[in-house]
Amino acid sequence: MAKAVTRPAPLSIVVLAAGEGKRMRSALPKVLQPLAGRPLLQHVIDTARTLAPSAIHVVYGHGGERVRAALPDAPVSWTLQEQQLGTGHALLQAMPQIPDDHRVLVLYGDVPLLGHDTLRQLIDLAGTDAVGLLTARFADPAGYGRIVRNARGLVQKIVEHKDASTRQLALRECNTGVLVGPARRLRGWLARLTSANRQGEYYLTDVIASAVKDQVPVHALLTAEPAEATGVNDRAQLAELENLCRLRSTRELLLAGVTLADPARVDVRGTLTHGQDVFIDVNVIFEGRVALGDRVHIGAGCLVRDSEIGADTQVHPHCLIEGALIGPDCRIGPFARVRPAATLAPEVHIGNFVEVKNAQLGAGSKANHLAYVGDAEVGSRVNIGAGTIIANYDGAAKHRTTIGDDVHTGSNSVLVAPIIVGAGATIAAGSTVTREVPGGKLTIARAQQTTIEGWQRPVKPAK
Repeated sequence: MAKAVTRPAPLSIVVLAAGEGKRMRSALPKVLQPLAGRPLLQHVIDTARTLAPSAIHVVYGHGGERVRAALPDAPVSWTLQEQQLGTGHALLQAMPQIPDDHRVLVLYGDVPLLGHDTLRQLIDLAGTDAVGLLTARFADPAGYGRIVRNARGLVQKIVEHKDASTRQLALRECNTGVLVGPARRLRGWLARLTSANRQGEYYLTDVIASAVKDQVPVHALLTAEPAEATGVNDRAQLAELENLCRLRSTRELLLAGVTLADPARVDVRGTLTHGQDVFIDVNVIFEGRVALGDRVHIGAGCLVRDSEIGADTQVHPHCLIEGALIGPDCRIGPFARVRPAATLAPEVHIGNFVEVKNAQLGAGSKANHLAYVGDAEVGSRVNIGAGTIIANYDGAAKHRTTIGDDVHTGSNSVLVAPIIVGAGATIAAGSTVTREVPGGKLTIARAQQTTIEGWQRPVKPAK
């Protein structure tokens, strides 16, 4: 007879995110402070989702509506903690939504770097009926509760830092606050909490002593990387975690074959995918979702946001690229700005102090100097002369310009949209064109040069 397979109990995750964060000295709620381009709370929710829970509950308080507004699409259930009476009280607010047969994993909105593997190990360690407790040994344990064990090494209780004796403060194993346990048991333990402590709060940590009293096993997991269990309480700690995120992301890039001129001076504030033999110079920032093709070269001081850059493209120093689709073998910059909805076909050149916005440039087209190309459809092999601009805005609405293949515009030309420039047309330098330009011909639209005889330049009166 086949042995019955025992399925693990369903998992509910509760993220405690109601803290005010006074030490951040910010009007922004602590859990919304940015880390590597995402709010602290978003990091925690993203990791929680990788555990495939039945539900994620976020307990919010200070700045609550701002928290919900900042994460409108988060797949979570929101629970308000109107009075901040401690972590035990916070968890109690979410418990009515959690069935008795679930396991409950408690996370924190200001502990953003806990990884999937550590949490999965903790959940598996606890099983269905026991309690799993994540602990750490920090270089500076100040502020953390201490893990008290008996002579056999079994966890007996947690003592908060402010309530600990001198002997207990000498203990090095610290409570991270992260735990997992059966919902039915947690509900009973939470009901027994009291606020008889120096803080006058209902500590979630006191459920450990209750579990021991009820002879429920408490299994402690000592994290191998204390930094991943570090919380954020002030700007200094936030900066430390930012640096850790940077080190993690750049190490991953290096191991994946990307060349970084200086790993300490590259920031990935989102998701970066890449091909082979990519080179990234110093002080480059990637935000959102960025994809780099094979042999892409990104020069110093560039910011690339939510963009795709094709193989063999070179981005010279100090360029801003945002929401753009750049084809292979293009040349961008230096000091170029490629704005949202810009699409560059293969072998396009966008040079120094050139701006492209909501425009499509065909293969081999060039705008090498001091030009603005906005709201335009530009054909192939077009040469946009230095100082040429497309005047796309009339003060109320944007207008579209269409430029055919093989068009040349002379320096300091103005194309007043809406306008169509036919294929093969040449526009003379200094022209301001306001009507359709026929293809294959030279169009000149400028005032006739005149010299005024006898004119004298005004002279400033003597002082």
